[in-house]
Amino acid sequence: MPLMLAVCFVPFTIALILIFIYSELCRSLMVKKNDGIKESTDSSTTIEDEDTRVKEVRSAEKVMAALLGSKPPPPSPEKPSTAAVSQSPVKDGASIKNTAKDTIGRKQEVIKLTEQLITSITSGDYEAYTKYVDPQVTCFEPEACGNLIEGMDFHKFYFDNVLAKNNKAINTSILNPHVHLLGDDAACIAYIRLTQYIDKTGMPHTQQSEETRVWQRKEGKWQNIHYHRSGALSAPQK
Repeated sequence: MPLMLAVCFVPFTIALILIFIYSELCRSLMVKKNDGIKESTDSSTTIEDEDTRVKEVRSAEKVMAALLGSKPPPPSPEKPSTAAVSQSPVKDGASIKNTAKDTIGRKQEVIKLTEQLITSITSGDYEAYTKYVDPQVTCFEPEACGNLIEGMDFHKFYFDNVLAKNNKAINTSILNPHVHLLGDDAACIAYIRLTQYIDKTGMPHTQQSEETRVWQRKEGKWQNIHYHRSGALSAPQK
């Protein structure tokens, strides 16, 4: 009988000893972890130290599971590394340069169209004027006395009776043009317009007006759909 009790008591004693060792190991790891939290400013604590502690706990859990005949708990999900966080794509220098070059080119195109439109006005060329202006163009200008004008009839009157009969030299300059690109098919330009001319006595004069024009591309063709002009009249007073 004493021999049987001894045989039964030995495994039980070993199990108690292992449980004690396991509890002491876990307590030691928890103390280390708490120390690491309190001393978060200590640069000696590394990710590798944390990984070693986790491995020790997992090993102890496996030993206890083997003795008790149970399965070890599933591993806790790993936290994603901060290094693996994806970053938004960054355009390279060539792409940025090409975009800036394209923007400058489009603005220059709008300025060039505006210069050609004004040239058609100063030369009295109504046919050329209609190539740049939408048939339903709207505008505010001094000749309209504050009214909103729509269509081409109002402007054609000045081409037929004033601009086309001008035989004096006229020179027009666009100063400080500023272009706003409104997407791929629209743009707005603002500028100062200086008009030089010779009056009937042979004396030179200069007129100034402030203009804003809105351009829209329709079926691949740019057209002026609205403008606002302040200051001098379009036709120089001779």
